Amino acid sequence: MSEPVVSLIPVRAADLAVGAPLPRSIYDWHGKLLLAQGFVLENQKQLDDLLDSGFIQDTAWEFNSVPTARPPVQQPAAAEPAVQAQGPARGDENQAKEIVVGMDDVRWYVGETLYLQQIDNSSIRYTVRLIGFVKNKTVFVTAPSTDGKLDFIRDGQTFIVRAFSGKKAYAFVAAAVKSVHSPHPYLHLSYPKEVRCTVVRKGVRAEVKIIAAVSLGSAERTGAATLTDLSMGGTSGTVKQILGTKGEEGHIKFKVRAAGQDEFLNLRMVLRSVAPSENGDGFKHGFEFVDVSIHDRLILSAFVHQTLAERD
Repeated sequence: MSEPVVSLIPVRAADLAVGAPLPRSIYDWHGKLLLAQGFVLENQKQLDDLLDSGFIQDTAWEFNSVPTARPPVQQPAAAEPAVQAQGPARGDENQAKEIVVGMDDVRWYVGETLYLQQIDNSSIRYTVRLIGFVKNKTVFVTAPSTDGKLDFIRDGQTFIVRAFSGKKAYAFVAAAVKSVHSPHPYLHLSYPKEVRCTVVRKGVRAEVKIIAAVSLGSAERTGAATLTDLSMGGTSGTVKQILGTKGEEGHIKFKVRAAGQDEFLNLRMVLRSVAPSENGDGFKHGFEFVDVSIHDRLILSAFVHQTLAERD
């Protein structure tokens, strides 16, 4: 297995150019080499694909955490236990690697969902859509509203703006420049000097409180579970009685609200652990998701990132 992804950071637009050799090797999310240093990009599509899913080594992390004599990213099987013993590689599974990028280094799309949180009143949050931006000038988003009614946004009001795409979460600070109401309402935000990009590891868990329906085994023993955490790979929940034994397969159904929409998930899973709950009220079950469709992965990713962002 490859080196943990915490040693990788997203490739940036400034690092790539069509017709120019790559200054550094590029890897996928799992640490597998995609293109070696010196490879010459032949067309814009290759460049766009790398911006969407390419990563480079975080040399600062490697310097502090892994001896430089070792091959980067991909390790021999015998060396894995030694690498795993290093502090950063075995840190809290919720650790994420953060870098600073430019606004135009991010692959933004028209209609991208952004989350605005007032700095002077963190309980006030809005879900808006990206209309576009003019570099070093302004960012255009749809007008903030509550229950379908437009809210008054004063000039100079400051927000933390968050967005997430796949395995990356973005955040920047922007101020309201001007609210426009005609011919269609939208909001000018100040252009950010920098955008913080966090690469979230697969195992990162968001704290939740979700009611789920669980069924296990061929006889379909069923029960209601209160989910307490959720990740791209699985979830934990408390059930009043023990539903099954470790290794049994089944389904788990629950609803989440992601990107402003209610989404119902019906996922295949395997029961990985059962233990008495900490407060003595039932039993905590650990479930691993299996064979998750691309559509459901996108919903899980959006919900987990959104929950982590709102927790900040």
